[in-house]
Amino acid sequence: MEHFIVSARKYRPQTFEEVVGQQAITNTLENAIKSNHLAQALLFTGPRGVGKTTCARILAKKINQNSSENLEDNDFAFNIFELDAASNNSVDDIRSLTDQVRIPPQTGKYKVYIIDEVHMLSASAFNAFLKTLEEPPAHAIFILATTEKHKIIPTILSRCQIFDFKRIGVLDAKKYLEKICIEENITAEDDALHIIAQKADGAMRDALSIFDRVVSFSGKELTRKAVTENLNVLDYDEYFKTTDLILENKIPEVLVHFNSILSKGFEGHHFISGLAAHFRDLLVAKDKITIDLLEVGDNAKKKYLIQSEKCDLRFLLQGIELANDCDLKYKASQNQRLLVELTLMQLSSITFDGEKKNNKPYIIASLHFNTGVVSKPIFIPKAEKKLAVISSIKKTETLKDEFIKPILRNTNRRTSSLSLNSINLKKELEIIEVEFEEVEGLPTDEFLENKAVHLWKQYAEKLEEQGKKSVASILNASKPNIKGNEFHFELPNTLMKDQLDRAKGPLLKYLRENLNNFKIDLVIDVNEEVTKKYAYTPQEKYEKLKEKNSALELLRKTFDLDI
Repeated sequence: MEHFIVSARKYRPQTFEEVVGQQAITNTLENAIKSNHLAQALLFTGPRGVGKTTCARILAKKINQNSSENLEDNDFAFNIFELDAASNNSVDDIRSLTDQVRIPPQTGKYKVYIIDEVHMLSASAFNAFLKTLEEPPAHAIFILATTEKHKIIPTILSRCQIFDFKRIGVLDAKKYLEKICIEENITAEDDALHIIAQKADGAMRDALSIFDRVVSFSGKELTRKAVTENLNVLDYDEYFKTTDLILENKIPEVLVHFNSILSKGFEGHHFISGLAAHFRDLLVAKDKITIDLLEVGDNAKKKYLIQSEKCDLRFLLQGIELANDCDLKYKASQNQRLLVELTLMQLSSITFDGEKKNNKPYIIASLHFNTGVVSKPIFIPKAEKKLAVISSIKKTETLKDEFIKPILRNTNRRTSSLSLNSINLKKELEIIEVEFEEVEGLPTDEFLENKAVHLWKQYAEKLEEQGKKSVASILNASKPNIKGNEFHFELPNTLMKDQLDRAKGPLLKYLRENLNNFKIDLVIDVNEEVTKKYAYTPQEKYEKLKEKNSALELLRKTFDLDI
């Protein structure tokens, strides 16, 4: 079995032309050698895996090659000295180095000293190195390499010619991987190599290590699917699908899709940060000037261009803002999944109402998903966001009532727990009062007055069957006067009006749903001159008797009697 050599060593560049993504630096070094303008102390700084040590070795060989006639016979290995400052960082190590510097080379013109990870030298070692670095012998050249320039003392920096190595671009890394695939007879999809280059995050050495790992996994054929599986990368198709569902305002489907992503082992934080980056790429793809900023494969670029045409600028800007806000709050959140789901619901609601002029987050009324009726959004206050989230992920049958927000109101009426009448009265008073928000765009069908009156009486009968006879008697007292979408109902006193007000919400809900008109409203008027005889409640009877004899109230209070 042949000994395996990792790609990072096997394909390490041997000339400046082979160095990836550092053309400015390699050209400068070559010109300096040709014109004999090379400084005696050089500092190569930049991120890991971008070619600092490689360029130092190439430069060390090139200096002596230009000064020798027999280029092929001499590799000048004895003229190149490498010191790892991470493990040789003491004063004694530097003193030993300075002693060697005085001896001239036996072959070639220069002795080159490459000190890697130079920032690891101790303060005393730096000070011992200062004089030699400032006035080295004519035959000595020092090349220092580091990833952390800020840790080097200023007196050393001032004595060096500094070269800043940049991160290697995704496209440059992908092209180099394509060359290696040709050398190794490996068939690779364009998107697969692009994902590897992206995952490397600007380090060519990391890209080659990832490449070796993926080849070991999938063999001689690299596919996008195999790469995403092996590297645990969320495939960009998932983001395209998520964005399509968001643009179609399909909140339930978006939540289900997010759940499927979580079931594959991905974190919500990874998903939401990736979604923000996806929106950024869509924004970049909208303009021909910025299209070059889209660092994706050719196949992916086509998809971005197609989907960017569906997205307007307002949606993308607001989407990036919401996704980034979720990203920032994720770690501090006690319920991280709920936070992401709420963000997805808000994203799905951005394009729902084209006439909306402010950028406040809101969520589409879930009634829209149950009936298919296209309605304008309900604006949900911050205090009620949790209710909206819970309502939106319940079963469809529960969803239809989300646009009604029940609020229990405590009554100030004094009742005794010993009286059966009092118990019945308590049950009637425990009616949920419903506050309706302004809902536009819901059905407003026309209806016949006879049908409306029939539903009114039918509702009164239902209340009576439920034991709520007091409210039923008020509804049966007279017939409502219908004017357009308003039901006008007259009552003789404010006591009856208050009691009907408490039962107004469920009544309106019943009428609106059965008449398919959500503009219906109930207007209760008090007319004390109404002479019709009503079926009085015990409370109303007591009020009438009290008007005739005021001593009755004193008697009730004295003996603590029930009404």
